[in-house]
Amino acid sequence: MTNVHETATDWRELSRRCALASHRLIGWIYWDPVGIANYAALGVPDGTGYYIATRAAPLAVAGDGVVTAAFGSIHAGFIKFSLDLCRQHTTFAATAAARDAAVVQGLRTYVPEITDGLAELAASMWAAADALPVGGRVLFAAHRDWPRPDDALLSAWLAVNCIREWRGDTHWAMQIADGLSGTASGVLDGAWRSYEGDWLPRSRGADDGALAAAYAELEARGLAINGAVDERGIAHRQALEDQLDDLTATPWQFLGEPLTRQFLELVEPVGARLVERIDATAGPNWMPAARDRKTR
Repeated sequence: MTNVHETATDWRELSRRCALASHRLIGWIYWDPVGIANYAALGVPDGTGYYIATRAAPLAVAGDGVVTAAFGSIHAGFIKFSLDLCRQHTTFAATAAARDAAVVQGLRTYVPEITDGLAELAASMWAAADALPVGGRVLFAAHRDWPRPDDALLSAWLAVNCIREWRGDTHWAMQIADGLSGTASGVLDGAWRSYEGDWLPRSRGADDGALAAAYAELEARGLAINGAVDERGIAHRQALEDQLDDLTATPWQFLGEPLTRQFLELVEPVGARLVERIDATAGPNWMPAARDRKTR
C-alpha cells in the first residue's frame, strides 16, 4: 500500500537544479587559462577562439554553417573566424585533447573533493546520455559519438557535458518553434536574467541593427514595449524555461532519483567556487546559465 505521506518526485525542480549544476561543472573550462595556454601551444595565436573551437570540436568537420546553426545565437562571423584559426594551426581532435587535459588538471586543483565521486558516476552518466533521443539534437549527437577516454574523471565530465548539450539543443529547438530569432532570444534571456542593458546579446555578436530588429520582433508579439522587454516578455521567457526543465528531465529520470540526488550533492556545494573561476578568468557576466537568476 502506498504511504499517503509520500510525495511525487518534482522532476522539474530536479531538472532545473541539475542543469545549473551541470553548467557550473562545465562552464569554467571555457575561459580557463590552462586550457587557453594548451590551445595556444598548438600554434593558435594567443589561443584565440578557444571557446568556439573546443566546444564545437566534435561537430566542426561538418562545416561552419552547421556549427552556427547548432550554437543558435553566436555570430556566424565569429564562429567562422574561430574555426578557421583552428584549421590553420591544428586539428579539432588536438584541440579537444588540449581542453581535456585542462579539465582534469582544473578539477583536481579547484574541486579536488568531488573528483573521486564524479569518476564513479561515469558509466551511469554515459548510460543516461546513450538513452536520450538524438533526433534534431546535432551538437549532442556529435559529442555522444566522440571517442570516450579511459580516464574515469574526464569521462564523467564529458558525459555530463553531453547531457548538457542535449538540453542546449532542446532549448534552441524550443526557441525556434516559438518563432524567436537568435538575437531576440538573447534579448529576452538577458531581460529574464536581469542583465544590464543588452550585454547578453551583444556578447554573442549582436550589433545595433540586429538589436533594433530583435526589439521590433518582440514588440510585435507583445513581449516588449518602447525598446524594453516588459513583464509579459519575462513571463513568456519563464514559461519557456519551465517547459525546458520538464522536457529535459529525461536523462535524470533515466539515471533515477537516488543517483540524480547523488550528483547534486556532489556538485552543488562546489558550484559557486567554479563560478568564481569564471569571474576571475572572464568576468562576472559570462556563462549566464551557470549563474543564479536575478529577479527584477
